Amino acid sequence: MKIEMLLGTIALVLLLMVLIAELGLRIGFGFGNPPLYIGDERIGYLLAPNQSVRRYGNLIRINEYSMRADAIAPLPKPHTLRILLLGDSLANGSWWTDQSNILSVRIAQQLQADLPADLPADLLADYQQVEALNVSANSWGPRNQKAYLDAYGTFGATVIVLLLNTDDLFGTQPTPLQVGRSNSYPDRKPVSAIAEVLSRYAKAKPIPGLKEIEAEGGDRVGKNLEAIDGIYQKAITDGSQFMLVLSPLKRELPGPRDYELVARQRLSDWAVAAKVTYLDLLKPYQQQRDSSRLYRDHIHLSPVGDEFVAGAIAQAITALLAI
Repeated sequence: MKIEMLLGTIALVLLLMVLIAELGLRIGFGFGNPPLYIGDERIGYLLAPNQSVRRYGNLIRINEYSMRADAIAPLPKPHTLRILLLGDSLANGSWWTDQSNILSVRIAQQLQADLPADLPADLLADYQQVEALNVSANSWGPRNQKAYLDAYGTFGATVIVLLLNTDDLFGTQPTPLQVGRSNSYPDRKPVSAIAEVLSRYAKAKPIPGLKEIEAEGGDRVGKNLEAIDGIYQKAITDGSQFMLVLSPLKRELPGPRDYELVARQRLSDWAVAAKVTYLDLLKPYQQQRDSSRLYRDHIHLSPVGDEFVAGAIAQAITALLAI
Protein backbone atom coordinates (compact mmCIF):
# COMPACT_ATOMS: atom_id res chain seq x y z
CA MET A 1 0.00 0.00 0.00
CA LYS A 2 2.81 2.39 0.90
CA ILE A 3 4.54 1.57 -2.40
CA GLU A 4 1.33 2.29 -4.32
CA MET A 5 0.94 5.61 -2.54
CA LEU A 6 4.56 6.48 -3.24
CA LEU A 7 4.18 5.63 -6.92
CA GLY A 8 0.98 7.65 -7.07
CA THR A 9 2.71 10.63 -5.47
CA ILE A 10 5.63 10.38 -7.90
CA ALA A 11 3.24 10.18 -10.85
CA LEU A 12 1.34 13.24 -9.59
CA VAL A 13 4.56 15.21 -9.12
CA LEU A 14 5.74 14.26 -12.61
CA LEU A 15 2.39 15.27 -14.07
CA LEU A 16 2.55 18.64 -12.31
CA MET A 17 6.08 19.17 -13.57
CA VAL A 18 4.98 18.42 -17.13
CA LEU A 19 2.04 20.81 -16.81
CA ILE A 20 4.25 23.55 -15.39
CA ALA A 21 6.79 23.04 -18.18
CA GLU A 22 4.04 23.09 -20.81
CA LEU A 23 2.53 26.31 -19.45
CA GLY A 24 5.94 27.93 -19.07
CA LEU A 25 6.94 27.14 -22.63
CA ARG A 26 3.59 28.34 -23.98
CA ILE A 27 3.24 31.53 -21.96
CA GLY A 28 6.90 32.48 -21.71
CA PHE A 29 8.10 31.56 -25.20
CA GLY A 30 5.06 30.89 -27.36
CA PHE A 31 6.02 27.29 -28.10
CA GLY A 32 3.13 25.10 -29.20
CA ASN A 33 1.73 27.95 -31.30
CA PRO A 34 4.17 28.66 -34.15
CA PRO A 35 3.35 30.76 -37.22
CA LEU A 36 1.98 28.39 -39.85
CA TYR A 37 2.75 28.16 -43.56
CA ILE A 38 0.87 27.00 -46.61
CA GLY A 39 2.38 25.54 -49.77
CA ASP A 40 1.84 27.02 -53.21
CA GLU A 41 3.13 25.53 -56.45
CA ARG A 42 4.00 28.94 -57.95
CA ILE A 43 5.04 30.96 -54.89
CA GLY A 44 6.56 27.98 -53.10
CA TYR A 45 5.17 28.81 -49.68
CA LEU A 46 3.75 31.72 -47.76
CA LEU A 47 2.56 32.44 -44.26
CA ALA A 48 -0.95 31.15 -43.66
CA PRO A 49 -3.47 34.02 -43.72
CA ASN A 50 -5.39 35.36 -40.74
CA GLN A 51 -3.21 34.30 -37.82
CA SER A 52 -1.94 36.07 -34.73
CA VAL A 53 0.63 34.45 -32.45
CA ARG A 54 3.29 35.39 -29.94
CA ARG A 55 6.82 33.99 -30.00
CA TYR A 56 9.30 34.95 -27.31
CA GLY A 57 6.88 37.68 -26.30
CA ASN A 58 6.77 39.23 -29.78
CA LEU A 59 3.48 39.61 -31.61
CA ILE A 60 3.30 38.18 -35.13
CA ARG A 61 0.15 39.11 -37.04
CA ILE A 62 -0.57 37.89 -40.57
CA ASN A 63 -3.44 39.40 -42.52
CA GLU A 64 -5.83 37.92 -45.08
CA TYR A 65 -3.24 38.29 -47.88
CA SER A 66 -0.46 36.46 -46.00
CA MET A 67 1.29 39.78 -45.30
CA ARG A 68 2.87 40.57 -41.98
CA ALA A 69 0.51 43.49 -41.54
CA ASP A 70 -2.91 44.37 -40.21
CA ALA A 71 -6.00 43.81 -42.36
CA ILE A 72 -6.06 46.07 -45.41
CA ALA A 73 -8.42 47.20 -48.14
CA PRO A 74 -7.51 45.93 -51.63
CA LEU A 75 -6.82 49.52 -52.67
CA PRO A 76 -5.62 52.47 -50.57
CA LYS A 77 -7.87 55.30 -49.43
CA PRO A 78 -7.46 58.72 -51.10
CA HIS A 79 -4.39 60.72 -50.02
CA THR A 80 -2.71 57.53 -48.75
CA LEU A 81 0.92 56.83 -49.48
CA ARG A 82 0.88 53.03 -49.67
CA ILE A 83 4.29 51.35 -49.55
CA LEU A 84 4.61 47.68 -50.45
CA LEU A 85 7.78 46.23 -48.92
CA LEU A 86 8.72 42.99 -50.65
CA GLY A 87 11.41 40.78 -49.15
CA ASP A 88 12.51 37.80 -47.09
CA SER A 89 13.27 37.47 -43.37
CA LEU A 90 15.01 40.88 -43.42
CA ALA A 91 11.70 42.51 -44.24
CA ASN A 92 9.59 40.08 -42.25
CA GLY A 93 11.45 40.37 -38.95
CA SER A 94 10.54 36.77 -38.05
CA TRP A 95 9.98 35.74 -34.42
CA TRP A 96 12.61 38.09 -32.98
CA THR A 97 10.77 41.27 -33.97
CA ASP A 98 7.48 42.48 -32.53
CA GLN A 99 4.83 43.62 -35.00
CA SER A 100 5.26 47.21 -33.84
CA ASN A 101 8.96 47.22 -34.77
CA ILE A 102 9.12 45.44 -38.13
CA LEU A 103 10.88 47.28 -40.94
CA SER A 104 7.72 48.24 -42.84
CA VAL A 105 6.24 49.86 -39.72
CA ARG A 106 9.45 51.80 -39.10
CA ILE A 107 9.47 53.06 -42.70
CA ALA A 108 5.84 54.19 -42.40
CA GLN A 109 6.52 55.97 -39.12
CA GLN A 110 9.48 57.88 -40.56
CA LEU A 111 7.55 58.88 -43.69
CA GLN A 112 4.48 59.90 -41.68
CA ALA A 113 6.63 62.18 -39.53
CA ASP A 114 7.83 63.97 -42.68
CA LEU A 115 4.35 64.61 -44.09
CA PRO A 116 2.82 68.06 -43.56
CA ALA A 117 0.17 68.12 -40.84
CA ASP A 118 -2.87 70.29 -40.06
CA LEU A 119 -3.16 71.80 -43.52
CA PRO A 120 -6.35 73.72 -44.40
CA ALA A 121 -8.81 71.94 -46.70
CA ASP A 122 -7.79 73.96 -49.76
CA LEU A 123 -4.14 73.05 -49.31
CA LEU A 124 -4.43 69.31 -48.80
CA ALA A 125 -1.20 67.51 -49.59
CA ASP A 126 -1.10 64.63 -52.05
CA TYR A 127 -0.39 62.32 -49.12
CA GLN A 128 -1.86 62.70 -45.65
CA GLN A 129 -1.22 59.24 -44.29
CA VAL A 130 1.23 56.40 -44.86
CA GLU A 131 0.37 52.72 -45.02
CA ALA A 132 3.09 50.07 -45.31
CA LEU A 133 2.36 46.54 -46.49
CA ASN A 134 4.83 43.77 -45.70
CA VAL A 135 4.93 40.97 -48.28
CA SER A 136 7.64 38.61 -47.08
CA ALA A 137 8.55 35.18 -45.79
CA ASN A 138 11.72 33.57 -44.50
CA SER A 139 14.16 32.58 -47.27
CA TRP A 140 12.08 34.00 -50.09
CA GLY A 141 13.97 35.09 -53.18
CA PRO A 142 13.04 37.18 -56.23
CA ARG A 143 11.25 34.26 -57.88
CA ASN A 144 9.01 33.74 -54.84
CA GLN A 145 8.33 37.46 -54.66
CA LYS A 146 7.46 37.80 -58.33
CA ALA A 147 5.10 34.81 -58.08
CA TYR A 148 3.32 36.46 -55.14
CA LEU A 149 2.71 39.66 -57.11
CA ASP A 150 1.55 37.64 -60.11
CA ALA A 151 -0.99 35.89 -57.88
CA TYR A 152 -2.15 38.76 -55.64
CA GLY A 153 -1.32 41.97 -57.50
CA THR A 154 0.29 45.16 -56.19
CA PHE A 155 -2.63 46.47 -54.08
CA GLY A 156 -2.50 49.95 -55.59
CA ALA A 157 0.88 50.60 -54.00
CA THR A 158 2.40 54.02 -54.58
CA VAL A 159 5.89 52.56 -54.25
CA ILE A 160 7.08 48.95 -54.33
CA VAL A 161 10.34 48.48 -52.41
CA LEU A 162 12.18 45.24 -53.18
CA LEU A 163 14.60 44.52 -50.33
CA LEU A 164 17.23 41.89 -51.11
CA ASN A 165 20.31 40.54 -49.42
CA THR A 166 23.25 39.37 -51.51
CA ASP A 167 22.41 35.69 -51.06
CA ASP A 168 19.03 36.31 -52.75
CA LEU A 169 20.84 36.73 -56.05
CA PHE A 170 21.74 33.04 -55.86
CA GLY A 171 18.32 31.79 -54.67
CA THR A 172 16.79 28.64 -56.13
CA GLN A 173 13.37 28.10 -57.69
CA PRO A 174 10.27 28.24 -55.44
CA THR A 175 9.14 24.95 -53.93
CA PRO A 176 6.50 23.92 -51.37
CA LEU A 177 8.43 20.77 -50.39
CA GLN A 178 9.49 22.11 -46.98
CA VAL A 179 5.96 22.93 -45.83
CA GLY A 180 4.79 20.49 -43.19
CA ARG A 181 8.07 18.57 -43.39
CA SER A 182 10.53 21.05 -41.91
CA ASN A 183 10.33 22.45 -38.38
CA SER A 184 10.92 25.87 -39.94
CA TYR A 185 7.76 25.64 -42.06
CA PRO A 186 5.00 23.96 -40.01
CA ASP A 187 1.53 23.67 -41.51
CA ARG A 188 -0.24 22.62 -38.31
CA LYS A 189 0.08 23.26 -34.59
CA PRO A 190 2.20 20.74 -32.63
CA VAL A 191 0.45 18.53 -30.09
CA SER A 192 2.13 20.48 -27.29
CA ALA A 193 4.79 23.06 -26.54
CA ILE A 194 7.03 20.33 -25.11
CA ALA A 195 6.66 18.32 -28.31
CA GLU A 196 7.71 21.32 -30.37
CA VAL A 197 10.83 21.86 -28.28
CA LEU A 198 11.77 18.19 -28.43
CA SER A 199 11.30 18.14 -32.20
CA ARG A 200 14.12 20.66 -32.51
CA TYR A 201 16.56 18.08 -31.17
CA ALA A 202 15.31 15.24 -33.35
CA LYS A 203 17.33 14.43 -36.45
CA ALA A 204 15.66 16.02 -39.44
CA LYS A 205 14.43 13.59 -42.06
CA PRO A 206 15.55 14.22 -45.65
CA ILE A 207 12.85 15.86 -47.76
CA PRO A 208 12.52 14.00 -51.07
CA GLY A 209 13.37 16.23 -54.02
CA LEU A 210 14.71 19.16 -51.99
CA LYS A 211 18.41 18.43 -52.57
CA GLU A 212 17.85 18.49 -56.31
CA ILE A 213 16.23 21.92 -56.09
CA GLU A 214 18.96 23.26 -53.80
CA ALA A 215 21.53 22.04 -56.34
CA GLU A 216 19.86 23.93 -59.19
CA GLY A 217 22.37 24.51 -61.94
CA GLY A 218 22.64 27.05 -64.70
CA ASP A 219 22.75 30.82 -64.33
CA ARG A 220 20.94 31.34 -61.03
CA VAL A 221 21.85 35.01 -60.92
CA GLY A 222 20.41 35.47 -64.39
CA LYS A 223 17.17 33.74 -63.42
CA ASN A 224 16.81 35.96 -60.36
CA LEU A 225 17.61 39.09 -62.36
CA GLU A 226 14.85 38.06 -64.75
CA ALA A 227 12.46 37.77 -61.78
CA ILE A 228 13.56 41.19 -60.48
CA ASP A 229 12.87 42.66 -63.89
CA GLY A 230 9.46 40.96 -63.83
CA ILE A 231 8.69 42.60 -60.49
CA TYR A 232 9.74 45.96 -61.93
CA GLN A 233 7.61 45.48 -65.03
CA LYS A 234 4.63 44.53 -62.86
CA ALA A 235 5.13 47.67 -60.78
CA ILE A 236 5.21 50.07 -63.71
CA THR A 237 2.31 48.30 -65.46
CA ASP A 238 0.21 48.78 -62.32
CA GLY A 239 1.22 52.42 -61.96
CA SER A 240 3.59 51.98 -59.00
CA GLN A 241 7.03 53.47 -58.51
CA PHE A 242 9.80 50.90 -57.97
CA MET A 243 12.81 50.91 -55.69
CA LEU A 244 15.53 48.27 -55.30
CA VAL A 245 17.47 47.94 -52.04
CA LEU A 246 20.40 45.58 -51.43
CA SER A 247 21.57 44.78 -47.89
CA PRO A 248 25.01 43.11 -47.73
CA LEU A 249 25.94 40.12 -45.62
CA LYS A 250 27.98 40.96 -42.54
CA ARG A 251 31.07 39.21 -43.94
CA GLU A 252 30.89 41.45 -47.03
CA LEU A 253 31.73 44.57 -45.05
CA PRO A 254 35.50 44.19 -45.46
CA GLY A 255 34.81 43.42 -49.13
CA PRO A 256 32.55 41.02 -51.05
CA ARG A 257 33.93 37.80 -52.50
CA ASP A 258 34.77 37.64 -56.19
CA TYR A 259 31.59 35.80 -57.21
CA GLU A 260 29.53 38.28 -55.15
CA LEU A 261 31.23 41.21 -56.87
CA VAL A 262 30.25 39.74 -60.24
CA ALA A 263 26.62 39.23 -59.17
CA ARG A 264 26.48 42.70 -57.62
CA GLN A 265 27.79 44.25 -60.81
CA ARG A 266 25.15 42.44 -62.85
CA LEU A 267 22.45 43.76 -60.53
CA SER A 268 23.87 47.29 -60.74
CA ASP A 269 24.05 47.06 -64.54
CA TRP A 270 20.40 46.00 -64.67
CA ALA A 271 19.36 48.88 -62.39
CA VAL A 272 21.21 51.40 -64.56
CA ALA A 273 19.69 50.01 -67.76
CA ALA A 274 16.19 50.01 -66.25
CA LYS A 275 16.74 53.48 -64.74
CA VAL A 276 15.38 52.43 -61.36
CA THR A 277 16.18 53.85 -57.94
CA TYR A 278 18.84 51.50 -56.56
CA LEU A 279 20.03 51.72 -52.97
CA ASP A 280 23.13 49.57 -52.34
CA LEU A 281 23.72 49.68 -48.59
CA LEU A 282 27.26 48.28 -48.62
CA LYS A 283 29.03 51.65 -48.42
CA PRO A 284 26.54 53.18 -45.94
CA TYR A 285 27.09 50.16 -43.68
CA GLN A 286 30.88 50.41 -44.05
CA GLN A 287 30.79 54.08 -43.12
CA GLN A 288 29.23 53.38 -39.74
CA ARG A 289 31.57 53.72 -36.76
CA ASP A 290 30.67 50.21 -35.58
CA SER A 291 28.95 48.46 -38.46
CA SER A 292 28.67 45.18 -36.55
CA ARG A 293 25.97 46.69 -34.36
CA LEU A 294 23.69 46.82 -37.40
CA TYR A 295 23.49 43.02 -37.42
CA ARG A 296 21.76 40.42 -35.29
CA ASP A 297 23.75 37.63 -36.95
CA HIS A 298 25.56 37.21 -40.27
CA ILE A 299 22.61 38.45 -42.32
CA HIS A 300 19.68 39.72 -40.23
CA LEU A 301 19.47 43.25 -38.93
CA SER A 302 19.43 44.29 -35.29
CA PRO A 303 16.93 46.91 -34.05
CA VAL A 304 19.66 49.51 -34.73
CA GLY A 305 20.07 48.10 -38.24
CA ASP A 306 16.33 48.14 -38.89
CA GLU A 307 16.14 51.78 -37.82
CA PHE A 308 19.09 52.69 -40.03
CA VAL A 309 17.68 50.91 -43.10
CA ALA A 310 14.18 52.29 -42.50
CA GLY A 311 15.64 55.79 -42.47
CA ALA A 312 17.58 55.20 -45.68
CA ILE A 313 14.52 53.79 -47.46
CA ALA A 314 12.22 56.54 -46.19
CA GLN A 315 14.68 59.19 -47.34
CA ALA A 316 14.93 57.56 -50.78
CA ILE A 317 11.12 57.38 -51.09
CA THR A 318 10.83 61.05 -50.13
CA ALA A 319 13.31 61.94 -52.89
CA LEU A 320 11.64 59.62 -55.40
CA LEU A 321 8.19 61.14 -54.85
CA ALA A 322 9.48 64.67 -54.20
CA ILE A 323 7.39 64.85 -51.04
